[in-house]
Amino acid sequence: MTTGYTKGGAEWTPEYVTELDQAKCIGCGRCYKVCPRNVLDLVERELDDDDDDNDDDNMMVMSLADASDCIGCGSCGRVCPKGCYTYAPG
Repeated sequence: MTTGYTKGGAEWTPEYVTELDQAKCIGCGRCYKVCPRNVLDLVERELDDDDDDNDDDNMMVMSLADASDCIGCGSCGRVCPKGCYTYAPG
């Protein structure tokens, strides 16, 4: 597990993004704008088999493009209005 220190000397354990719930995502792009790495990408929402009747659900949502590039800053989750992100210590 990675442990760092704040400027004040307190221990800090970063939590890295592990999941993004596309069903909750509204595609606002706030997380994309604040991410300092190339972790996120805007993609067309993936439809479930049950959603075949809904042709209007082809909106854009965020996805994890490269979760291994996450630095654990948590910026994406702090700006997400829908609480789409799940984190775990690394």
